[in-house]
Amino acid sequence: MIEVDRLTRRYTSTLALDRVSFQVSAGEIVGFLGPNGAGKSTAMKILTGSLAPTAGTARLAGYDIQDESEAVRRRVGFMPEQVPLYGDDTVYDFLRFVADLKGVPGPDRGRHLDEVIERAGLDEVRGRMVGHLSKGFRQRVGLAQALVGDPPILILDEPSSGLDPQQIVEIRELIRGFRGDKTVLLSSHILGEVDRICERVLILDHGRLVAEQRPDELAARQQRVGLVWDGAREAVLASLVRVIGVADVTETVDGAEVAVAGDPTQIRPLLVEAVLEAGGRLQRCENRGSSLEDLFLRLTSGERPQERP
Repeated sequence: MIEVDRLTRRYTSTLALDRVSFQVSAGEIVGFLGPNGAGKSTAMKILTGSLAPTAGTARLAGYDIQDESEAVRRRVGFMPEQVPLYGDDTVYDFLRFVADLKGVPGPDRGRHLDEVIERAGLDEVRGRMVGHLSKGFRQRVGLAQALVGDPPILILDEPSSGLDPQQIVEIRELIRGFRGDKTVLLSSHILGEVDRICERVLILDHGRLVAEQRPDELAARQQRVGLVWDGAREAVLASLVRVIGVADVTETVDGAEVAVAGDPTQIRPLLVEAVLEAGGRLQRCENRGSSLEDLFLRLTSGERPQERP
């Protein structure tokens, strides 16, 4: 449903996107992550037709973003981080205005808007002025305007931004309800939300795609095992580094934390053996896991890479 092929965008001397390629299948909810300046907003602007790429291309619902941009815009619902809302309109009047802009047929417009209002959870405020709504309801209005016209693709930029915990849960449940029905590309700085909502995660850093997997697969790429032992400290640390499957060993006050690439249940016996063979007296060996946030920080904490030829 979304096919991105070597998408590149340069702003004078800054390479904002560097040959980014990925696909999002129909009905899939995919998280788009990266630190500030990673290129997420640039990519979303290109996919929604408000910015041209320097090189590369993308197809949404089978249509090329440059050659068939009007067809693309008709099939994409976009919710920017700061949704432009008219505070002096009622919720219904604002959505009716959006329907006019999107060309929703007159005979079906009323029924369609009723469905959008119901799906976005706006029934109780449909007659209230948008400017008098809480932040949570304004976010719902922003989501509703993206749904007007029933586009098969939704691109949502920070939909939970500025919400309190209860409002975040409500928006999360709304978005999860799109699974299997609409194709969703969702950017967020709230990694826990992405972990709960998305089936797959794309991580950008310095304009490049540095990871693309399910949230649980990403976290499993590098699990951590904590070890505590008495005696032979230097010898044990040296022995742990040589264990197959060990990616990194960090010394702690009472032992070490070992990053393992693979299933820790298979590598733990090798770690225990390494401690004992080096003369250490093992006191504790435990899985410490790895969160999506840990992995995100490890993947995006490097220097800006050199440009590729």
